[in-house]
Amino acid sequence: MGRDQGRVVQDTELEKDRARYGLLAVVVSNLAIAAVAVFGVWRLDGDKAVIVGILTAAFTAVSGTTTAYLGIKAVSNTARSIALGDGPARRHTEDPPAPPAQRIP
Repeated sequence: MGRDQGRVVQDTELEKDRARYGLLAVVVSNLAIAAVAVFGVWRLDGDKAVIVGILTAAFTAVSGTTTAYLGIKAVSNTARSIALGDGPARRHTEDPPAPPAQRIP
């Protein structure tokens, strides 16, 4: 295995580890938010107005955390593919086609 090929394999493994642990962090934090929300609803004994507030805040926190993770991951993947030359920037480097020849009447 060549030096460059070994580095590519190492970079790929690093990206896999980052994806796994990033997703694990999001899932664990979402579960923690859900557990705190369930505990808060259980301790309130039916106060509907406050329960709605707790559930709304929990939903907002879970959706914000998940959306942030997915957005950052998408941008990171796009930047990496462009840096490696696999992205849209490489496809647009070709010379544009020549305009058609004009006919003289």
